[in-house]
Amino acid sequence: MGNTTVTTTATEVVLPGKVEVDGLQLRTRVLPAPAAGQVVLSMDATGVSFAEQQMRRGKYYNQPPFPFVPGYDVVGTVVTIGPDVDPALIGRRFAAVTKTGAWASALVLDAADLVAVPDSVSAAAAETVAVNGVTAWQMLHRSTKVRAGGTIVVLGANGGVGSTLVQLARHAGIKVIGTASPRHHAALRELGVTPVDYHAPDLYGQIRELAPEGVDAVFDHVGGAGVVQSWRLLRRGGTLVSYGTAATKDTDGNSQAPVLKLFARLALWNHLPNGKSARFYNFWAGKRRLDAFRARLREDLTQVLRLVAEGALHPQIAAEFPLSDAGSALALAESRTVAGKVVIVADTPAVNPAAGQLQVCSGSAAVAERSRACP
Repeated sequence: MGNTTVTTTATEVVLPGKVEVDGLQLRTRVLPAPAAGQVVLSMDATGVSFAEQQMRRGKYYNQPPFPFVPGYDVVGTVVTIGPDVDPALIGRRFAAVTKTGAWASALVLDAADLVAVPDSVSAAAAETVAVNGVTAWQMLHRSTKVRAGGTIVVLGANGGVGSTLVQLARHAGIKVIGTASPRHHAALRELGVTPVDYHAPDLYGQIRELAPEGVDAVFDHVGGAGVVQSWRLLRRGGTLVSYGTAATKDTDGNSQAPVLKLFARLALWNHLPNGKSARFYNFWAGKRRLDAFRARLREDLTQVLRLVAEGALHPQIAAEFPLSDAGSALALAESRTVAGKVVIVADTPAVNPAAGQLQVCSGSAAVAERSRACP
């Protein structure tokens, strides 16, 4: 029988509307008691993905109406359970993909959405490969069937998904050509990637020189006009996996229009008699069959976390920020200057020696000034 008598107060970061990164708001509220099959998860780490960057602009496909709490994925510890939940879950660490709601110190989740995190994997490391790891794993191993010895192109190879994808590919014996700013080339070479400057005017020409017979797959999160060039890089039998429209992130207008245009283009290409295929990867595809969706997500994320625990996959953590400074985390992620994923962690509680009470400490100077007990 679950413990539904414990009251949990959560601090949440709210996206009130189309605001700048300094327009995020903090609120505190009492969470509802977990219902049957639910738990309260105390957040240890969440993060900033491209989704939150688009949601801030009101441009993420099918995002909820403002105001809402963003946060695509989370790693945390179960602190309270509802009825019909195994009490053994309390005190254990899990990862979950939420789409929204994870930028909070605690949240209510369905126990069926939890994926166990190995004890040897830190919360920040697990967070870094939660949605990014599943995305990379499914695109590489479910959307394509590239064999060892094959060659792929990863656009944005230094990003959260890209840095995970290239490692999974190299682990599978696949050659990788990755695009990134020159400041990230040395790090990519250490991962076994052949880097190409994505600013170069002859970017696609350079890739063709490296793979004159074409590549087995291209992973393109950029979309826009450049997706045509990605398609042309493929050899016969190759696959284009499109998973975003970053090229239009600052474009005004209907947020669904670029995606729908891309869908139409990919569908047309699939009917051409050249042996190539084009797919749009959607993380949430198949969720109508919820049990099957959850089983696939659990299987794939477990595989990714196992590789992290074994040291075969190294999460690329760009930086860590406390929850109360989520605006700075979002600003850094949007700067496109970092490699890997920007992680948000729980604020550090400190005891006020005068009052004997817990206060919230963070890396924010403003918060630290208000809380003199904070270091």
